[in-house]
Amino acid sequence: MNGLLLLAALAIGYWAWRTREGQALRIGDIAAVVAALVGARLLSRGAALPALAAFAGVGWWAWFRKDGQRKGTAMTRAAARRLLEVPPDASAEAIRAAHRRLVARVHPDVGGSAELTQQVNAARDVLLRGHR
Repeated sequence: MNGLLLLAALAIGYWAWRTREGQALRIGDIAAVVAALVGARLLSRGAALPALAAFAGVGWWAWFRKDGQRKGTAMTRAAARRLLEVPPDASAEAIRAAHRRLVARVHPDVGGSAELTQQVNAARDVLLRGHR
């Protein structure tokens, strides 16, 4: 059991190092690591079908994360600050105010596009992660 916990900690640490941003780690990433460990444990005990289900869940999550990054949903803090036109030391209130002003101009209901609105929302989310 201690070996599994160490393996999980190493996997989470590797993910944080690879993404270069601790905030990029999501609860689903941790759940995928746990599912992989459970699947390995089940496989070692001879329960192939439940292990296959656990590994399928891990594969689905890996595909989901990769698909989301390929679509460009990953945004750097610098790009988010440029988009919302806020300084690096902006407060959460200033970030929300800049988001509201920009969404009011780019929302599809006022002639903007859904893609622009998604980018503005992503910028807000990236910048607010550091304020929670």
